[in-house]
Amino acid sequence: MSSPFKVLSIGHSYCVAMNRGILRKIAEDPDFEVTVGGPAYFHGDLRPIEFEPEPEGSQLKTVAIPTRLSKYIHLFWYQGKTLRQLVRSNDFDVVHAWEEPYIYAGYQVSQSCRDQPARYCFRTAQSLNKRYPPPFNWFEKSVLRHASGWIAGASLVHQQMLERGFSESTGTILNLAVDTTAFRPLAPEHKCQVQQALGLQGPVIGFNGRLETDKGIEILLAALEKIKHRTWSCFFMGSGRLEGMIRQWAETHELTKRIAIKLIPHSEVPDYQGAMDIMVAPSQTMPNWKEQFGRMLIEAFAAGVPVIASDSGEIPFTVGDAGIIVSEKDVDGYAAAIQRLLDDDQQRQTLIDNGLKRADHFSVNQTAERYKQFYRELASREKV
Repeated sequence: MSSPFKVLSIGHSYCVAMNRGILRKIAEDPDFEVTVGGPAYFHGDLRPIEFEPEPEGSQLKTVAIPTRLSKYIHLFWYQGKTLRQLVRSNDFDVVHAWEEPYIYAGYQVSQSCRDQPARYCFRTAQSLNKRYPPPFNWFEKSVLRHASGWIAGASLVHQQMLERGFSESTGTILNLAVDTTAFRPLAPEHKCQVQQALGLQGPVIGFNGRLETDKGIEILLAALEKIKHRTWSCFFMGSGRLEGMIRQWAETHELTKRIAIKLIPHSEVPDYQGAMDIMVAPSQTMPNWKEQFGRMLIEAFAAGVPVIASDSGEIPFTVGDAGIIVSEKDVDGYAAAIQRLLDDDQQRQTLIDNGLKRADHFSVNQTAERYKQFYRELASREKV
């Protein structure tokens, strides 16, 4: 192993600076040298994104890689010349692809490492046991043959990958992380200012994510119809195909002044997350998807926002004792949980306290330490 220990991590989510938090923290350790590669431009779920610069003082080295077809996650690819130059630019100990092994970009990164001494690993968040058609099953098989290790983003992901034949001895579970210096409880006056900027009065019931059926938008609207609390507002932080339906619903129920919908730049999300009094995450399991982790949950915990969430996929494991879990389609259950937290200050505070403790477990600081340990152990393995 080199000194300092050299890590290269490549992934499409790294075009957002906030998503590099774990690696940024690792790079603060003088025993590590960390380089990050990400798309120069990427079609995100909520908006197109250009590669964002690192904050001042960061020790991360970053490389923006041209991409094509980034609108199609299974097919997008990195410009081969730039990718190969990046992989060969240093004597890396580890190359980590934050790309699924069955997509073309993940296969690309794997192939670029085959003649290099670095140990290659990838991360997966696939929580369903899917069988992929050619060429995606070929990509996955090739990546598995040449990977020295793999990372599951959650416990159910790890379980599914073992059932699919992934090697237990080379895999580990490493969750997403929350930057607890960015996501934190807002001072009352600041919280009030953000709510006023949205045109809302508290208490504010919040939603964070894509405005789509799989995220439970229709379920949440049905639950809101049952809330008897005298005053409440609802803030939908995100965008998606159901935005028009939400606005029509608000107009039909004469709730237009109580509803705000806004897509927030990543850098401003902590303030708007902290402006919520309750966050509801009613994710719905679909034939081809279930909630893989729920980053919005740990961000709410860190922001001091009590959580009500469905039992889809990994959510109960992420929430623990820091929120209320409701069966996916139980509209009455969501309404009752929201009503309870609106009326019961003590229970709301208990969940806030538990959430802050939970956020510490998922903090960038603790997660970075787990990654450093995994990287060092990975580099000690024989080259595949």
